[in-house]
Amino acid sequence: MGKERALVLCGGEGKRLRPITFYLQKTMIPIGKNQRPLLEYTTRLLHYHGLKDVTFLVNYKANQIKNYFEDGKRFDVKISFIHDCEDMRGTGGSVINAYKKKGFSDDDVLLVYYGDILTTLNLRKLIRFHNEKDAVATVALASGFTVRVGLADLDSESRISGFTEKPQLEKPVSVGVLVLKGDVLRDAAETMMGSSIDLMGEIVPNLIRIGQPVYGFVFQDFWYDVGSIEAYEKLDNQRLESSMSFLFQGD
Repeated sequence: MGKERALVLCGGEGKRLRPITFYLQKTMIPIGKNQRPLLEYTTRLLHYHGLKDVTFLVNYKANQIKNYFEDGKRFDVKISFIHDCEDMRGTGGSVINAYKKKGFSDDDVLLVYYGDILTTLNLRKLIRFHNEKDAVATVALASGFTVRVGLADLDSESRISGFTEKPQLEKPVSVGVLVLKGDVLRDAAETMMGSSIDLMGEIVPNLIRIGQPVYGFVFQDFWYDVGSIEAYEKLDNQRLESSMSFLFQGD
């Protein structure tokens, strides 16, 4: 088995977080009582679970990330940076470009983390599950996701009989964290075409379609998508601190 590496997607323009992202890279927006960058929480979580070989996939306002994190020594991790390719966009394009430039071994275990996600997910358990299943891809799934809007109940004539306010979905949802074998990126680089490739929308579904072993790891831990203005405004900093304070012990 190859090395364990973490790839953090942090190159997007963060259009759903405008106007904040006119000035800040979306992964550098301040959160919590001490107003630390969102990406610092991710970096500390990776370190906490023993993932110390970290690559930031950057593009938009990359220098903000580079100037803050540098080589990662301050966080006891080794950080490298790979710039997205202008000819290959999307989350899938970012990881394929990283594979081409970094030269990951086909046997490497790659933890891919979307940079606008907060979670207390046990990354070590996720990777262990992935290895035990001998999977090519394992997607972290959260159960009990609450829809943020009310759902209308309609009869056959479109008359509303009632509303279900903020229901919980029965099926688990993807949270933007997954584990891949390195050869998945090799194969994607050889077969996936287009100027924009989506990781969860195209690469993973294609693996399922061709019969590759793709698994879901369902967890109950805290997670939150900070990827929109509404979500950022509604982020409960008190809950954030109580949930993730373990990452800052000793500071």
